[in-house]
Amino acid sequence: MLSRKASEDSHGQDSYYFLGWQEYEKNPYHLIRNPTGIIQMGLAENQLSFDLLKSWLRRNPDIVGMKKDGLSSLVLDHEVISYGELVEFMSKIRGNGVKFAPEKLVLTAGATHANEIMMFCLADPGEAFILPTPYYPGFDRDLKWRTGVEIVPMHCSSSNGFRITSSSLEEAYQKAQKLNLKVKGVFVTNPSNPLGITMTKTELYHLIDFAIEKNIHIISDEIYSGTVFNSPKFVSIMEVANERTSNMNNVRNRIHIVYSLSKDLGVPGFRVGMIYSNNEMLVGAATKMSSFGLVSSQTQYLVANLLKDKKFTSKYIEENQRRLKRRKEMLKSGLRNAGIRCLKSNAGLFCWVDMRHLLSSATFEAEKELWMMILCHVGLNISPGSSCHCYEPGWFRVCFANMSEDTLKLAMRRMKAFIDSTVSVVNQGKGCTYEQSVNAIRELRSWQMHGIRQIIGDHSDIGDWPRGESVTHAFRVLAVSNEER
Repeated sequence: MLSRKASEDSHGQDSYYFLGWQEYEKNPYHLIRNPTGIIQMGLAENQLSFDLLKSWLRRNPDIVGMKKDGLSSLVLDHEVISYGELVEFMSKIRGNGVKFAPEKLVLTAGATHANEIMMFCLADPGEAFILPTPYYPGFDRDLKWRTGVEIVPMHCSSSNGFRITSSSLEEAYQKAQKLNLKVKGVFVTNPSNPLGITMTKTELYHLIDFAIEKNIHIISDEIYSGTVFNSPKFVSIMEVANERTSNMNNVRNRIHIVYSLSKDLGVPGFRVGMIYSNNEMLVGAATKMSSFGLVSSQTQYLVANLLKDKKFTSKYIEENQRRLKRRKEMLKSGLRNAGIRCLKSNAGLFCWVDMRHLLSSATFEAEKELWMMILCHVGLNISPGSSCHCYEPGWFRVCFANMSEDTLKLAMRRMKAFIDSTVSVVNQGKGCTYEQSVNAIRELRSWQMHGIRQIIGDHSDIGDWPRGESVTHAFRVLAVSNEER
């Protein structure tokens, strides 16, 4: 008999985001061993600059071997890393637009741990945080499961590029009031995951004004701050808070940053996260809670020496951003070649992709059906917008930095072949308008899904879908039917 916490379904891992991962793990792509497997495009991991890190490690064998002056020196102390080095790196990533104080930093075992600690410190079970949508699907687990904190989604629209407005903040707050939820704060990711955009100063001002008016907290998850590869530049909420002079003394104690080295330095396995706050009580409580997830002394030792090498970190940041920009353009170009558009972005390890024109209807059921086809037939694991709580069906998060250039090219060829087969009927009739093309695509998509259901059954759960020869046979039948049609 397990506890209620272990038995309940509030862990958030039953979303399509995690189900897609499960399918990938059953049939992962490999160039030699499994060339027809599923390509993982749902992992926001930065592997583009591993060669730079490996080169540094090769040049510093004593550090890797935990040696000092050539002699073995086991690192057993609890705290090894200099918080001064960490806050200096945080400032550098942010263009030195804001300075951080070492005594206001708490080291945690990754950003996931940091975010959960923030929930424990700022809210009691049953109280709520407002999150702009779309947001990272893992937050349903990270922020809610063990803490008992509720999430109130704040609707953001494609009509203004999914930007935060004063009215959308107030609307979410009023929704919480109707649900009898006490709002303790607003939680944002900047740059945004999954949008890949940096917040404007106007948005940050909206957040601060809202926090002052409602007497609530702001948590800014800034783990992608070093991935900004295009203008406009990244602006931290701390920088904007420091620019304000009136009514700011109190609210500064309610503005907090979560950061990690996982994305910016490409070391997710190191699990080096941190909390930064001007609130002494929060720093004290968070420090105590961090004892449940410490960063190993050996990891601290390696990271401390890495950050001390200012020449390397400066070169790494610059080169990594250049590579991210190039890789994002490759994805954007490949999707454009398939007739698919992306939200204009300037940061992150992913693109927010618009496939609304490929839906058989403007519904989340149609989005799920399209996602299933791309996952099971095309062999690409991408994240549907519904798993990110997007209010508009047809958007998908597609990652580009966790694979080789050749694998990304293969993924784009697969997508192009899928789209070409879908719109072949449209291409037979020349001179049709864009609207007519979209309607024809939707009609064909609806017809295709109907055929699939007839062949393999209408399974509501992706886990129930047959695999291997059954699915292949289903699409072979459809291919023949397409020729006859």
